[in-house]
Amino acid sequence: MTDASTPTPLAYPPAPREDLVEDLHGRAVADPYRRLEDAQDPATVAWSAEQDALYATYRGRVEARAADGPFGTAALRDRLGTLLGAGFVSAPAWRGERRFVSRRAGDQEHAVVVVVEPDGAGGERERVLVDPLRLDPAGTTTLDAWQPSKEGHLLAYQVSSGGTEESVLHVLDVATGELVDGPVDRARYSPVAWLPGGEAFFYVRRLAPDLVPADEQQYHRRVWLHRLGTSPEQDVEVFGAGLDRTNYYGVSVSRDGRWLIVSASAGTAPRTDVWIADLTADGGPEAPVFTEVAVGLDAEVGAWVGRDGRLYVHTDLDAPRGRVCVTDPTTPGVEHWTTLVAQDGTAVLEDVALLDGGGDDTTPVELVVSWRRHSVSEVTLHDPDTGERRPGDAGTLPLPGLGSISGLVTRPDGGTSLWFSYTDHVTVPRVHRYDAATGDLTLWATPPGAVPDLPDMRARQVEVTSADGTTVRAFVLARADRLDGDGRPLAPAPTVLYGYGGFQVSLDPAYSASTLAWVEAGGVYVVANLRGGGEEGEEWHRAGMRGAKQNVFDDLFAVAEHLVAQGWTTTDRLAVWGGSNGGLLVGAAVTQRPDLWAAAVCSAPLLDMVRYQRFGLGVTWTEEYGDADVPEELDWLLGYSPYHRVVDGTAYPAVLFTVFEGDTRVDPLHARKLAAALQAATSSDPDERPVLLRRETGVGHGGRALSRTVALSAEQLQFVADRTGLLDALDAATAEEGAA
Repeated sequence: MTDASTPTPLAYPPAPREDLVEDLHGRAVADPYRRLEDAQDPATVAWSAEQDALYATYRGRVEARAADGPFGTAALRDRLGTLLGAGFVSAPAWRGERRFVSRRAGDQEHAVVVVVEPDGAGGERERVLVDPLRLDPAGTTTLDAWQPSKEGHLLAYQVSSGGTEESVLHVLDVATGELVDGPVDRARYSPVAWLPGGEAFFYVRRLAPDLVPADEQQYHRRVWLHRLGTSPEQDVEVFGAGLDRTNYYGVSVSRDGRWLIVSASAGTAPRTDVWIADLTADGGPEAPVFTEVAVGLDAEVGAWVGRDGRLYVHTDLDAPRGRVCVTDPTTPGVEHWTTLVAQDGTAVLEDVALLDGGGDDTTPVELVVSWRRHSVSEVTLHDPDTGERRPGDAGTLPLPGLGSISGLVTRPDGGTSLWFSYTDHVTVPRVHRYDAATGDLTLWATPPGAVPDLPDMRARQVEVTSADGTTVRAFVLARADRLDGDGRPLAPAPTVLYGYGGFQVSLDPAYSASTLAWVEAGGVYVVANLRGGGEEGEEWHRAGMRGAKQNVFDDLFAVAEHLVAQGWTTTDRLAVWGGSNGGLLVGAAVTQRPDLWAAAVCSAPLLDMVRYQRFGLGVTWTEEYGDADVPEELDWLLGYSPYHRVVDGTAYPAVLFTVFEGDTRVDPLHARKLAAALQAATSSDPDERPVLLRRETGVGHGGRALSRTVALSAEQLQFVADRTGLLDALDAATAEEGAA
């Protein structure tokens, strides 16, 4: 019996369940919550509504408990807004004297595209060209991509609505802001490669739905030539027929308009085929004749023609950490490649840029190379003819700290200047400029908003030995006053362990409002660099994919056990957090090692690995995970599929699933099914370790409005703070301050 001051115990709503067991290649595979795959099924609709009510009840408790502290909803959202208040600015895309940037002021819901140009009086003026909020005041339209013409007088941009990422392409006149072309639909994940003059461009578009099977309408991309002012239905198909239906295509045109380069990757496979065509030869842009650069190789290849007329190739062929090669575009095959920058022993080659005299002077004067060494960026300077690194200090560009850079941006018409963005755990992204003529490195642009004040925080990189003896690294971020003189913890603290471990994605040092809010409040935040990512090159990636996927989870467990053993935290104060492929990581962590965690945040996850390829973009990921239609690969998947590893009577940690109903990459059905399975199986008290499902409409897997980002982050942080003891610590500190 309860009184008015005692909250009603949390109770899980019954889920639609059936005794469904399928024979898959001789394996008996249970799927009791299959009905929850159908979001429109009345039983799923009713169950989802009850989950909403359950989560609302839990939220009410947390909000009441935290109301007066720094992790109260209003205070936390305000702090996250402040931490994001600096906004964002990208490196410039130059077109003559015009430059284009993506920029978000601190209070803007979405980034906008801005053009900056001479004002005729010795100064500059700027204009907003594309503002998603003007297109949709509700804030559910996102800007997916943009690309100025080679002369900068036109801008192609792509937008999508409701989180679908189904981009629609438009073209506007930069001088007037008026639309001059589009809309062109079915342009999801499409690059735009302008021809000189701006009368036409190459792009990627899916075939019309009536030309492909109903369950394949999101595949079957082709490269097309579009001429402005004509219907997209009149576009000329120039590449892709007869190739893999899951191919993603890249397309670029050299600055002089002569060379067209097309790349193709089957889904997310770590292999890229590349072709080149001379647009001045017979056939022209409408019927280019392609020559193979690299086709059918087990390697990733990126190619471009420099201003000096040579073909440059960035590849991991025979160099899993990357190398740069060079050849003549008329003889582009592998047998003609000459290595310009060789593979490094421990660093991954990320990007290269050539600087020259500008204008008619196309002779390179500097080769700039960016690397990632154990997740920390380096930039080196090389002789452009030999590839040799400049001697001594002249061969290294000093960066502001131990952080990450993105992009090496040059002017298309050449010159000695280069731009890149830099960030680290406590530094908002800023744009820096390097001038090869003077050797100067300067801060060139900062975000438009106020940079927040932060307490003294320290980041350190730790090394951990995984189950098979592999060294795994992780960044540990904590407040300085919680550490001793050697940088070790004074006492165990509530800790978040974040990971991803897949698709060659690297978790490098980066500014994060959620991370900083957690650490500022007294918690420890850890980012693990697991196998499956790209931190150590392609071999590192492949050591965590397909049949080796368990290595990723073992790496995570090793980091967690290290944090406990070294006194950073305890298992009752440790939370694991991840999204998308990182959601799969969290699902595996919860079902394989429930003893390690007090809580888990599992966002937009993959969790049913037997049926994942039937939904969303799943079929494009079989090279990463394995194909459930192949018996041996089904065994890999069943070995770790979180949905299939739930055991009745297990004391599972508290779990918060966050899903987005507009998600067209990872279907929310995964979270529904595992949430139902865990709620039915766990022996943990729902009031102590609840399993909860947070649903959000009008957004998808990718970009979202600032206010939605803040709201989601606040609720996730409150959940882990509640379940790891951080709220208790904050309450105690507040009480102590009050007594003083």
